[in-house]
Amino acid sequence: MVAGDDSVGEGVDGGAGGAGGESGEGLAVLVAARNEADAIGATLGSLSRTFPGAVLWVADDASTDGTGDIAMSSGAHLIRRGKSHGKGGNMTACAEAMLSAPDLPETVLLCDADLGDSAGQLGRLVDAVRTDECDLAVATFAKRVGGGFGVALNFSGWVIRKRCGATPVAPISGQRAMGIDVLRAVLPFAPRYGTETGMTIDAVRAGYRLGEYELDLVHRATGRTLGGFIHRFRQLIDFAWVYVTRR
Repeated sequence: MVAGDDSVGEGVDGGAGGAGGESGEGLAVLVAARNEADAIGATLGSLSRTFPGAVLWVADDASTDGTGDIAMSSGAHLIRRGKSHGKGGNMTACAEAMLSAPDLPETVLLCDADLGDSAGQLGRLVDAVRTDECDLAVATFAKRVGGGFGVALNFSGWVIRKRCGATPVAPISGQRAMGIDVLRAVLPFAPRYGTETGMTIDAVRAGYRLGEYELDLVHRATGRTLGGFIHRFRQLIDFAWVYVTRR
């Protein structure tokens, strides 16, 4: 099915996974991806093994390296953007497509496509929501990889504190679990890199409880390079937009 520049594809059964994983029944996993062909296969494989029975969705933001093809061959539903809309716009489209499916999940897990085999650690977040420890469970990284001087991270935390009073350790972590009611409350996501900052503010303002959990995750981080600093400058602009629009 094609609508505008978006296309929706469906691969083989997304519930295939190794035995011994946590139950994926009633769970949808939304994976944010852009040019992650070298990692997304391992990420989806780990998710399938950890959550047998879960429905996997991949939000492919105009990748040019075959990311979408790998996602479909791994059994995921694919929401493909022919033109880049940024993380927030792309994940919003993916979430809305999932919400229009016949069978709605009780729990939703959001994550990034570059986690590889470490995506299996995300079961802790799903458990936290299912056992009512919190309403929005967010992963903090046990080991810091790459990054700059913390300016963008700290600014996001400041925006969240000013707008809702919460003081998260990992304000821009993309690894999050929540119930379907929380997902509906935080849609649409803030544009581009403001997704997580806006999501936290919207959830806390709506009365939902935030929990953070340290996990041994691995991902591709930007370093102290020209490209890395440009990336963080763009993040700052998007965090400022969240601050201005959530008065």
